[in-house]
Amino acid sequence: MTSSVSLEMPPRTTGFGLLTLDSQFLYRAKYPPKSTNLNGQTGIITGASTGIGLESCHQFLGLGLSRLILAVRSQKKGDDTAAALRKAFPKARVDVWILEMESYKSVQAFAARVDAELPRIDITILNAGMLSNDFELSKETGHERVVQVNYLSTFLLTILLLPILKAKAKANGTSPARLTVVGSGAALASKHGWQDQRPLLPAFDDLNRIPWNFGERYWSSKLLGQLFFTKLYACVDPDDVILNLVDPGLVKNTSLQRGPSESSLLLAVAIYVVTNIAGRSVKSGASSYVDAAVMKGKESHGCFIMDWELRPFAKFIYSPKGKDCAEVLWKETMAELKFAGVEDILANLKK
Repeated sequence: MTSSVSLEMPPRTTGFGLLTLDSQFLYRAKYPPKSTNLNGQTGIITGASTGIGLESCHQFLGLGLSRLILAVRSQKKGDDTAAALRKAFPKARVDVWILEMESYKSVQAFAARVDAELPRIDITILNAGMLSNDFELSKETGHERVVQVNYLSTFLLTILLLPILKAKAKANGTSPARLTVVGSGAALASKHGWQDQRPLLPAFDDLNRIPWNFGERYWSSKLLGQLFFTKLYACVDPDDVILNLVDPGLVKNTSLQRGPSESSLLLAVAIYVVTNIAGRSVKSGASSYVDAAVMKGKESHGCFIMDWELRPFAKFIYSPKGKDCAEVLWKETMAELKFAGVEDILANLKK
């Protein structure tokens, strides 16, 4: 089993509030040296039409990335974004591909297109995510939307892309490929009141089992991602694909939130005020993606990157209860995604 530097670190004991202040005010963005050159390389960025995703497009293209796939929900927004990027970076090829993260079918179609149409993929940033004020089930899957987008679909896409990245990198002699999943330090804030729910995943779809709190649901979705990630990375050889998890920090001017409602208006305003006081710039947040996908090497495989440094995961993950939840979540997620053949995909990765 490949070891994870982050898992071997002792968990942080600092409270989330103090940790956030420390993170936001004591650390400054790190940018790659001017000699960094991504010429000839191809990248994929999901959620690329706004916020940190869009700014990261500028930063990767600014380093000479030759081809960029914008994975977006809206064709018009994608086309408008691509037109602006093509004007700013005329030597690069910028394509718009539709990806709806609330749909398993869309995720599978996107991965199949990557396999069929891209001769090489060097860098993949899974940035798409959401926060919602209101409880709502996805029409296609029947799962609560935040968990669907931030956890289930994100890790389905991760698993589907891993063998594709491995095969193309080996064929092109460019191993290892890089796959960076965007997580959040907000996972450290989750109170994980659902830890004893069994089965676990269906509990997030039932208000009688897990009462709705839009902040806690976002934090929980990111904690689920950390729990699953700590088992997933071991299925991947870092000589084939370097898989890491990055937190861009609290960032101003993003479009993470969808569908504000009056019921949580005061809390939304409070978050807005705090973000504008303590939040990083979009440029700073996006630099964490470049750092994780370009500057970090095999030492970052299976790691959580926060403040441009390898950090421990959320404290819950190291506890007996957390380890039990990780096992339960892994089994339930494998069952949930069985239709996509995920167990066979992961079993074949190291062959």
